[in-house]
Amino acid sequence: MAVTKIHPVKSTLKKALDYIENPDKTDGKLLVSSHGCSYETADIEFEMLLEQAYKKGNNLAHHLIQSFAPGEATPEQAHEIGRQLADEVLQGKYPYVLTTHIDKGHIHNHLIFCAVDMVNQRKYISNKQSYAYIRRTSDRLCRENGLSVVKPGQSKGQSYAEWDAQRKGKSWKVKLKIAIDAAIPQSKDFDDFLRLMELQGYEIKRGKFISFRAHGQERFTRCKTLGDNYTEEAITRRVVGLAVDRGPKQTQKGVTLRIDLENNIKAQQSAGYARWAKLHNLKQAAKALNFLTEHGIDQYADLESRVAEISAANDEAAAALKTAERRLGEMAVLIKNLTTYKQTRPVALEYRRAKDKAGFRREHESQLILCEAAAKALKDAGVTKLPDLAALKAEYRKLDEEKERLYEKYGEVKKELQEYGIIKQNVDSILRGTPGKEHTQEL
Repeated sequence: MAVTKIHPVKSTLKKALDYIENPDKTDGKLLVSSHGCSYETADIEFEMLLEQAYKKGNNLAHHLIQSFAPGEATPEQAHEIGRQLADEVLQGKYPYVLTTHIDKGHIHNHLIFCAVDMVNQRKYISNKQSYAYIRRTSDRLCRENGLSVVKPGQSKGQSYAEWDAQRKGKSWKVKLKIAIDAAIPQSKDFDDFLRLMELQGYEIKRGKFISFRAHGQERFTRCKTLGDNYTEEAITRRVVGLAVDRGPKQTQKGVTLRIDLENNIKAQQSAGYARWAKLHNLKQAAKALNFLTEHGIDQYADLESRVAEISAANDEAAAALKTAERRLGEMAVLIKNLTTYKQTRPVALEYRRAKDKAGFRREHESQLILCEAAAKALKDAGVTKLPDLAALKAEYRKLDEEKERLYEKYGEVKKELQEYGIIKQNVDSILRGTPGKEHTQEL
């Protein structure tokens, strides 16, 4: 479970950065990282960008907090998830400092990023839409890393003690959900699922709503109270879906896929086929038939081939988009360092000529620090000759436009893949349930 919240930093930027970088909270600063800046000088680097902003506004930075449930993530895992979140949300455009605090009962990340970007010095727009994107991205990263995700409204009004008890498996409902999740992948159908639940020691009560009771439990628990994925209908869909994923094969040569579906629609109209029709209604079969006819798909192998083709195109588009995003991030940092170096270099040259170097440095310390940091960053990046800043920005804009085109293409391919995936899932379910047709399963 990761909970996020964001608020603006309107003053005391250095104080906010010092707080999140506290070595007592970050394992001696081992859990501190940054992008587009050095965490030691982030405050003055942010301020320089802010001075160049087209619209000043009131915000100096934004402070994002990402909290994890106790015991769910290691400090290193939490920090990595925070880094991935920052890179996806900020797209390499905004310098940031990320820290992970381990001094409290729950691990949590602090992300402070500059209110303006490094290339155009334009303000970050923080609103409901941008926060919703942050939350969706955080939730997805948690799922990908095997952490729980709390849906909006879920656990509302629940105390920490109740939640913690559930997390540790002390709740009958949590134990039941675990048992159901364990039984579903092993089940051939819903009756087989019930048999496996009985083997796990659960008493079953059938009625309007199916209920289970574990040994030692006082009352039955209705499945519908566990969430949308645990109603009888949802469990049936999950069982059927997993069984389908094992791969139905065609066993009749020369019979087209569309004929199979047409025969299936007729079969559903019989009174003896009411149970199947309840789970897979005529609309699904008709929709799949229309889709296959429209796209000229006759054989199951043709459908599989098309799905594989679109999946490959999806992977290719995603890889191209990632490459463009990574390059844009690198260019943004280069542009920022080059801009800083050019703006502060005159001060550095004056410093070399100054007779009272100590006094000059005290007076211009911030600019000298920035110049030295920018020069080191350019050297570390392998820059031996300073590139033309205007040309670099023009290249960035061109690549940014290309990224938008790639993003649009990726969205189209992803949508097509989802569409074909739904059709294939429906076709698999339909063929699997057709009376008189035999299918084998590959495990």
